[in-house]
Amino acid sequence: MEERTGRTGRRPGASTTREEIVAAAARAFSAVGYESTSMRQVAADAGVDPALVRRFFGGKEQLFSAVVTSVFQPEQAVAMLLDGPRGKLGERLAGYVFGLLGAVDQPGPVLGLMRSAATNAHAAAMIREFLANDMLGKVTRKLGVDQPELRAALAAGQLVGLAIARYAVRVDALVSSSPDELIAWVAPTLQRYLTGRAP
Repeated sequence: MEERTGRTGRRPGASTTREEIVAAAARAFSAVGYESTSMRQVAADAGVDPALVRRFFGGKEQLFSAVVTSVFQPEQAVAMLLDGPRGKLGERLAGYVFGLLGAVDQPGPVLGLMRSAATNAHAAAMIREFLANDMLGKVTRKLGVDQPELRAALAAGQLVGLAIARYAVRVDALVSSSPDELIAWVAPTLQRYLTGRAP
């Protein structure tokens, strides 16, 4: 770990340093979960002073939130999901999430965030708030559908459940199926949640 040498741990290019810290935090949350990730270890992995991590992010909750935002990129995601035929929204959403999840044998950081949410109440609340309001909630509100919060929650539950079953629990039939095949199965269900008639 880098020793303090009278400097504040600041590097040239604050935005690049911030991105490096977020990337190091994403790796830590994915590898060891929310509880076992420490600000000091994230700082060491990013090659910066722990004081700099605290100055940028405050605490671990804010750092986790920054990682979630960095991974999901909600503004771009919402724009992409709403850009195209309304009847293909479920397909676009499923494709977007499978793209973030990556290959079964080498998953991306989304799985680590979901695992963190499964084992820590703070992380779960942040993921829930993020999916319900900052991403899928924005999509359903912009669609002008009835019960937008419930629709967003149902779609999120479908995707999180599928991700955990395929990538963490590794259910054989889900692991052996291609992403395209799974998208074809799940897209109509997501479409119904997002735009179908309420029961």
